[in-house]
Amino acid sequence: MSVQKPNFRHPKLAKNSAEYSRKDYEGAISTLCAGCGHDSATNSIIQACFELSIEPHRVAKISGIGCSSKTPAYFLNKSHGFNSVHGRMPSIATGANMANRDLLYIGVSGDGDTASIGMGQFAHALRRNLNLNYFCMNNGCYGLTKGQDSATADKGSAGKKGAPNPYNSIDLCELAIELGASYVARGFSGDKQQLVPLIKGAIAHSGLAFIDIISPCVTFNNTATSTKSYHYVRQHVEATNTFDFIPLAQEIITQYEEGSSQEVTMHDGSIIHLHKVDSSKDVTDRRKAVNNLEAEKDKGRLLTGLIYVNPDIMETHDIINSTLRPLNTLTEADLCPGNGALQKINEGFR
Repeated sequence: MSVQKPNFRHPKLAKNSAEYSRKDYEGAISTLCAGCGHDSATNSIIQACFELSIEPHRVAKISGIGCSSKTPAYFLNKSHGFNSVHGRMPSIATGANMANRDLLYIGVSGDGDTASIGMGQFAHALRRNLNLNYFCMNNGCYGLTKGQDSATADKGSAGKKGAPNPYNSIDLCELAIELGASYVARGFSGDKQQLVPLIKGAIAHSGLAFIDIISPCVTFNNTATSTKSYHYVRQHVEATNTFDFIPLAQEIITQYEEGSSQEVTMHDGSIIHLHKVDSSKDVTDRRKAVNNLEAEKDKGRLLTGLIYVNPDIMETHDIINSTLRPLNTLTEADLCPGNGALQKINEGFR
């Protein structure tokens, strides 16, 4: 039996400033399990792109292997895409980014794809601060191969098979902060109100924006003994903050009591207004950000929200001083300026 989405949509569907309706940001019908957190995360990406009026053809979606890496087929069907091999999404995204810096890159990965076979790739994308929106849909297990524990499964956590995980887990947010990401957040797939602004902030950020999206696996890791289950996450969430994302195109009007919020201006002039739940949780200090994660972990709680942001750090193209023109537009004359130019370069090294 084949299934497809109906082509008809109400003729008066709301459109954004780029004249696209939300339907224009959708993709194919999901083949994931009913209730999978990845589908909720996908819908948050769709909503964020729609609200930001992003042109789909200016987006490149890169993924690896896994349930999460199937999701780019389910959003922005008129964008560019590349489904790579297991753990290799960051290197493909790096190559594409170097070839065409004008595209918006969305990298989708999973906890197995990122924290195990792709750990080395992940680390180098972080330290280079690649201009990439890296969304990791984290369910603590390998959903495509029957639910084995992944490297992010918390010690003592038990999925459907019942055996508690004996190993310490990898905290991807801590790793991202320590290795150089300039925007680090954690969201829950079941909390769209928090996740959509986090994604919008990531897209506006210049540099590597990493979001760890806790996304329960309803088939293998949604038991009462799993720390990645819907029940556990809802009972143990601690938010650093809530915030409003205000694009540059909008008139910025805000009123907050002194000391109750923190304002962060992004590279493109957009503004994030953080409404602090706890003023001790400073999101612009790397050490405090890591300490905040550790403090909540000691209490058995999951810290969500914007955890760390550095709007002043340079991204890869700025670091290596690459040409402002996309490499795929350079002609032979640009790449081979002639013997005279080569001699001048050589003389400069004598």
